[in-house]
Amino acid sequence: QLSLFRLTVKRLLSTPRSSVDSKEMKKFQLLAHKWWDEEGEYSALHSMNDIRVPFIRDTLLNMSSNYHLGNPLSGIKILDVGCGGGLLSEPLGRLGASVTGIDPLEDNIRTADQHKSFDPVLAKRIQYKSSSLEEIVEESMETFDVIVASEVVEHVADLEMFIKCCSRVLKPEGSLFITTINKTQLSYILGIVVAEKIMGIVPEGTHEWEKFVPPEELERLLESNGFSVKTVNGMLYNPLSGSWSWMESTSVNYAMHAVKSGAQGESSPTDAPSEVEREQGSATAGTAA
Repeated sequence: QLSLFRLTVKRLLSTPRSSVDSKEMKKFQLLAHKWWDEEGEYSALHSMNDIRVPFIRDTLLNMSSNYHLGNPLSGIKILDVGCGGGLLSEPLGRLGASVTGIDPLEDNIRTADQHKSFDPVLAKRIQYKSSSLEEIVEESMETFDVIVASEVVEHVADLEMFIKCCSRVLKPEGSLFITTINKTQLSYILGIVVAEKIMGIVPEGTHEWEKFVPPEELERLLESNGFSVKTVNGMLYNPLSGSWSWMESTSVNYAMHAVKSGAQGESSPTDAPSEVEREQGSATAGTAA
């Protein structure tokens, strides 16, 4: 079965199809040196850590019976896809996880490598690689406990292929965390008109509304590729305070947690009604986790 997987992957890779969009690469190339400027173009991603990091941490802790005081994610292998400058890889590493961050843009990886080198603990726990997801599939079959794709799927060229590759490098019963933007009129107004053109929260041209993904479509793609979707939470960004909070509506931003089939876990993170409430008060303005 593994050789059949490899054959399929080889066939996928031998075709010109790729999940990496060259136009997207050019956009991010210009900003590669600005990742760690908390007041700059990526300030909204810095403050998103206040809710996305606890969401990942608490979901994983709810699924596990092991708890390492001080290093709650110790022993967990995480793949951060489209890691950029390492904004999410670093806090996950601080929680004890072993993190591999990949990004097709070499300048992003250079920035991420340089930043982690300031912390000897992170330097050991995190490794970065300039690579697309497809390029690591064959060497990383069923390697990772967790995949994180935060603010990535709205930039990929082939979403189904991206999800298939996620499934292949994830262990059975492994978790996939995605945060992205819905495809609604409201997301066009807030995500592009207000955020890019009026307030300049993100650089103009960062997003293309046509590539935004409705949660129903993402859920369908995940379910048809061997995942079971456990949680879908709406997210709200307040540009005045620069902070994020959870909300019921998924009409603009949302976070999703899915588990690769094979999971027979007795308790599911969706059974914890307090999860969102617990984090509701945790998004404090402008500070990264």
